[in-house]
Amino acid sequence: MAIVVNLDVMMAKRKMSLNELSEKVDITLANLSILKTGKAKAVRFSTLEAICNVLDCQPGDILEYVAE
Repeated sequence: MAIVVNLDVMMAKRKMSLNELSEKVDITLANLSILKTGKAKAVRFSTLEAICNVLDCQPGDILEYVAE
């Protein structure tokens, strides 16, 4: 996959657990886990915006393009 999800890195930098982020962003733990593990096929801009708001980061801090 050419898009790498660095959500776990940002969560670690902010010392936030998956459960805490799930509650603050109002996304189910299962859906957040799918995103975190890179298994998501898509992400809504509203979801990305909410995550960036809670983690105080930019979308590029979470999503990264890596050439194959």
